[in-house]
Amino acid sequence: MYIEVKEACKNYVQDGKKFVALDNVSLSIEKGEFICLLGPSGCGKSTLLNALAGFEKVNSGTVTIDGKEVTSPSINNITIFQNYGLLPWRNVQKNVELGLESKKVPKSERAEIAKKYLELVGLSGYEKRYPRQLSGGQQQRVAIARGLAVDPDIIFMDEPFGALDAITRMKLQEDILRISHEEKKTIIFVTHDIEEAVFLADRIVVMMADPGRIKSIVKVPLGEHRNRTGENFLYVRDRIFELFNMKTDEYIEYYI
Repeated sequence: MYIEVKEACKNYVQDGKKFVALDNVSLSIEKGEFICLLGPSGCGKSTLLNALAGFEKVNSGTVTIDGKEVTSPSINNITIFQNYGLLPWRNVQKNVELGLESKKVPKSERAEIAKKYLELVGLSGYEKRYPRQLSGGQQQRVAIARGLAVDPDIIFMDEPFGALDAITRMKLQEDILRISHEEKKTIIFVTHDIEEAVFLADRIVVMMADPGRIKSIVKVPLGEHRNRTGENFLYVRDRIFELFNMKTDEYIEYYI
């Protein structure tokens, strides 16, 4: 298995009290999968993402990628956050080239690579604009292009569309789904939106809080082209709602 989490625990102390963010979490992910970590606030989904990305260490258990324990962020993987993280003094092209500069890619090649990925995210012609001249959705497209430009093995996404309006969010969901199939990247995507998870994921990891744990893992049998109003889509969505309404604290093997 490409990514393995085994009995991972993560605890914090807040105001003198112990808070269990992850409680014996185990998860296996294959290369090229699109995985959504879905759950309410406080369920540990961002903590799990940070452990996978190397930003945090678990207190016990193991997190490995391609057989190697994760102890720090890797240059081979990138993380896209909700706040875009663009440098305001650099134009769109130079923002996309940022990671390429750190990898010592020659200047002439950087421009061509930036052009390719700006075209992929629908921003051809925006190369010389600055972040202040872009909408929130356009800024997130630049952040996605910047991440893809360095050809990462894994893309971690922490509620990247959470601050956007509904229409822009739906368009970016369509774009990232298309890009994931074209680029064949492994994507781990944090969300609290059930419909977003059903639209994007190959599998949905349903998480619950107090303590943070995995309640169920659901395979989404919808293929590459997904219709938000289709009968199959609504059926999967409703089954996920049912999972959240179940009172049991035990892990549920769930098949759709």
